[in-house]
Amino acid sequence: MSPETVSILIPLMVAVPLVSSALAVMAPWKPVRDLLHIGVPVVSIFAGAGLFVFTVEHGAVAHNVGLFAGGIAIPFAVDAFSAIMIVTTDLVAATANWFATVAGETRSRYYPALSLMLVTGVNGALMTADLFNFFVFIEVMLLPSYGLIAMTGTWSRLASARTFVLVNLAASTMLVIGVGFLYGVVGAVNLAALRGVAAGNGPAVVAMGLVVIAIATKAGVFPVHTWLPRTYPGGSAAVMGLFSGLHTKVAVYMLYRIYVIVFDLEDRWKGLIVVLMIVSMLIGGFAGLAENSIRRVLAYQMVNGMPFILVMLAFTTGDAKRALAAGLLYALHHMVTIGALVLTSGAIEETYGTAMLRKLSGLMRRDKWVAAIFAAGAYSVVGFPPFSGMWGKVFVVVEIARDNSWWAWAAIAAVIVASFGALLSMLRVWRHAFWGQPMQNMPADLKIAPRLIAPATALMAVSLAMFFCAGPLIDAAQEATGALLDVDAYQQAVLGDDPVGIPDMTDLQGGR
Repeated sequence: MSPETVSILIPLMVAVPLVSSALAVMAPWKPVRDLLHIGVPVVSIFAGAGLFVFTVEHGAVAHNVGLFAGGIAIPFAVDAFSAIMIVTTDLVAATANWFATVAGETRSRYYPALSLMLVTGVNGALMTADLFNFFVFIEVMLLPSYGLIAMTGTWSRLASARTFVLVNLAASTMLVIGVGFLYGVVGAVNLAALRGVAAGNGPAVVAMGLVVIAIATKAGVFPVHTWLPRTYPGGSAAVMGLFSGLHTKVAVYMLYRIYVIVFDLEDRWKGLIVVLMIVSMLIGGFAGLAENSIRRVLAYQMVNGMPFILVMLAFTTGDAKRALAAGLLYALHHMVTIGALVLTSGAIEETYGTAMLRKLSGLMRRDKWVAAIFAAGAYSVVGFPPFSGMWGKVFVVVEIARDNSWWAWAAIAAVIVASFGALLSMLRVWRHAFWGQPMQNMPADLKIAPRLIAPATALMAVSLAMFFCAGPLIDAAQEATGALLDVDAYQQAVLGDDPVGIPDMTDLQGGR
């Protein structure tokens, strides 16, 4: 298949889930709705894998909607970096939707449609080559998310939904203000046209600072992280599983893209990045010790995972490809592992009616397979073999150590201490929920149904496969980050040979 043909097909990654969302609303048959909201992400997985293979061989491909000239069109662009993120986010989405189906969440007619609209926004955000359209797709993600978090879970979902809406509306407002300011300063918001524009240009740095703060808020990075553990556990486990693999990772993706293209990997931000990420690691690692439910503990492990990914932006002065690949590998592991743990907690909640630590006990004797899956996920979060977390943390530490500065050793120390905090958090959950005597207030024959634990089992099987296939996986991550760093190819794909409406950046770059 030629690059021209592939570029024409790219918008289908957005159109298919969007049309399927409409069909899911209109379909009167529940099996059809269930098939759509599981099947469409599965199809996207294979489409993303095909795009990854194609872009590794042919480079970035792009499509300008309406076939307008580069620079004034609405651009979609896919390289190996965006493709590998599409594969993993859709994997988590398909598995979370599978759990929602077996747990009975899809009895609500609108659940499948809302989840498909969320997938639409994710695919669009991972492919857009324009900051304003990134804002648009973020809103496409958020609108169904408001409904999903408010319509599922316990009564606490109402307070959680209110906080979720307020924080994300504030972040989105800051994002669009930053994008507007950037357009006023530079005259463009096309990512390919913004190469290096924030490397030394004061007004552009301020504008991009607003954009980065807004995206970091959505990623749950210190000091704008507290909303995440307060809101995500309020919805159902299926919804939290969706959010864990989609919302924060889309933010991580764009932070990587912006730092490479717009900031040109400028080293002067190194100290700020390292300090913020160290604090985020420590808070995420230890704050879960104060929580009283399984999913609230896991929410802080989500906070803990973000800095392991983003700290690698500070260590790109040497081999940037390997440094960013370490962060990407950890992101892929984190999506899969946290998704598995959240869905395991969901299986417990669906069966026993609670995930409160004080109300659970002895699950290791009652539900041996569920205990094994949770233990495997905990091992992966901490970084123990034979699961994906080990290679994720080893790769991160090795690449940080190459910097051989005191910043690097401070970051490595934080990785070790935060991992110890994660271990303590997981041990606390194990001691309360899985250890001890079986619960006396539950029927002896009540056990978690295999259909409820099957989605989490599937994700942990992926984590296990990632451990044993570490060589090809690391190669794939390096291919992806190599494509991310190939800004020339990205510019050529997005802008073409004769772009229209792109301002001259010569006087803006470097502060001249």
